[in-house]
Amino acid sequence: MRPSTPSQPQDLAVTASEVAGLLAVLWGRVQVKVPTGPISPSQLRALLVIERLEGSNLRALGEALGSGPPATSRLCDRLEAAGLVERRLSTASRREVELYLSRPGRALLDEVRDRQVGEVAPVLEAMSPEDYGHLVKGLTAFRDAAAVVVDGDDGAPDMPVARPA
Repeated sequence: MRPSTPSQPQDLAVTASEVAGLLAVLWGRVQVKVPTGPISPSQLRALLVIERLEGSNLRALGEALGSGPPATSRLCDRLEAAGLVERRLSTASRREVELYLSRPGRALLDEVRDRQVGEVAPVLEAMSPEDYGHLVKGLTAFRDAAAVVVDGDDGAPDMPVARPA
């Protein structure tokens, strides 16, 4: 039986994994409701990576996704066909293609985030003010550390966190 309050990094990692699973369920509800129709989890992850690495190439996207070149290329083909991603020839190398979110791709991510907030808000509203404050502090620290691990960002901007009304 796992402890109710994680005391070791391994225990906390288990709790984080459980939270990620619950968030995946909430996000799954969002993915089938987006205005452009259902978007697969792999397509959403690719859009999020492209947003973070705007102007990067297929190799960088594949590395970030842990995907091989053929699968990454096919994924980008589908995203481009859906009008969510634009491929542009690199100004540095004519053999390179850079990836950018299209205007509809950005709008889709905005819509997904808005709907994610709508799914999570009732959970946050059910928390005590004290627990909510601890969560804000912990998630902010986690976000900043994850940014360093994921893409070498030396510090994510401080994002305001508002208590749901």
